[in-house]
Amino acid sequence: MITGHTLARADIGRIWQIDRSEVIEAVYILVDGALVLRPDHFEATGWPPGESQQYTPILEACYDRGGWFYGLFDEQRLVGIVVLDTRALGTDLQQRQLLFLHIDHAYRGQGLGRKLFRMAAAEARRRGAARLYISATPSEHTITFYLQLGCTLAREVDPVLFALEPEDIHLEYELDTGQEASDE
Repeated sequence: MITGHTLARADIGRIWQIDRSEVIEAVYILVDGALVLRPDHFEATGWPPGESQQYTPILEACYDRGGWFYGLFDEQRLVGIVVLDTRALGTDLQQRQLLFLHIDHAYRGQGLGRKLFRMAAAEARRRGAARLYISATPSEHTITFYLQLGCTLAREVDPVLFALEPEDIHLEYELDTGQEASDE
């Protein structure tokens, strides 16, 4: 049985135990402001080298400024994580970044990612945001996931986040749709 709860700062290191392996057959790129799917086969067998060292301090800083961390567990095993940052983004300061969303390979296809996304959207709304900002890896599965949830290309790309991950696809999600409370 999958259960969930908010995470403590000490749980951040457990994130790297999630199996994020995936066979990727295509990636999205932006061409003249439109998404284009391009064949690009590779196997992601786990977290890239150095990922935990690079992102653990970013996640800790997010936690320290009041970020929201929610995990899904199968017994004691962390199988899904979502992180919502509190920093205000955009010229109107109405965006909050969906900083992290990962589901363990063995648990994909069960609606857990959608559930975590909806929970983060509801939390962002409670915190006064109008939109989520997502800097997403360009893999076909990832972008299709976000598009199916109603995300669109970001109207305003955050320059700091773009500089960190220029190959990512930058998306946003309007929170006034009323859909954020639903798991379906």
